[in-house]
Amino acid sequence: MPSDCFTYLYLHGFASGPKSAKAQYLRDRFSECAIALNIPDLNQGDFLNLTLTRQIRQVEAEFFAPPRRAIAIGSSFGGLTATWLAQRQASIEKLVLLAPAFDFLSHLLPHLGRTQLQQWQNDGTLSVYHYGYGQETPLKYNFIKDLTHYDDGKLGRFIPTLILHGTQDEVIPIQSSRDFARDRPGVELVELEDDHSLGNVLPDIWEQVKRFLEL
Repeated sequence: MPSDCFTYLYLHGFASGPKSAKAQYLRDRFSECAIALNIPDLNQGDFLNLTLTRQIRQVEAEFFAPPRRAIAIGSSFGGLTATWLAQRQASIEKLVLLAPAFDFLSHLLPHLGRTQLQQWQNDGTLSVYHYGYGQETPLKYNFIKDLTHYDDGKLGRFIPTLILHGTQDEVIPIQSSRDFARDRPGVELVELEDDHSLGNVLPDIWEQVKRFLEL
């Protein structure tokens, strides 16, 4: 696949940032192949008002006006963002998803519990540990309300997709990726022996990415 024909994107995860270990590792590996990996900051300096819709619109405005041929890589919530982005942008021709946060609400809400969720709704904000900032940061309840408008079952544009997911993932169980891949042609799931961070299998991830993208 000629690398100069595409814009390469990496979308980081929730409460993370462009300087995350995976983002920087992949940036360096792509650089060795003389490819610039674009890593937008999805926090926009305003984590308080973060939503999935805002992330999608941010990337569209920055990279798809006008549309351009692209390869999108997304980690966790960034993987969910990349998948929905590809529904709207036909010029995205391949996806690489690292522990994608499919069915995000169904995993997040039980973790929060009814009491904390109700408090979030009542107060309007919830304090979240932001790994990119290294501190607790407030997030508006609108993050949840926005997510209710997205039904992963309606992700109907089938494009070549590589999913890399850890079998020991306790944040987004691997079954969510198995279910997503099962009935969708062109979706390849590679199961790796690691947790949600995938920090112990970065070389394996790169080998799979190179193979899938024909670098």
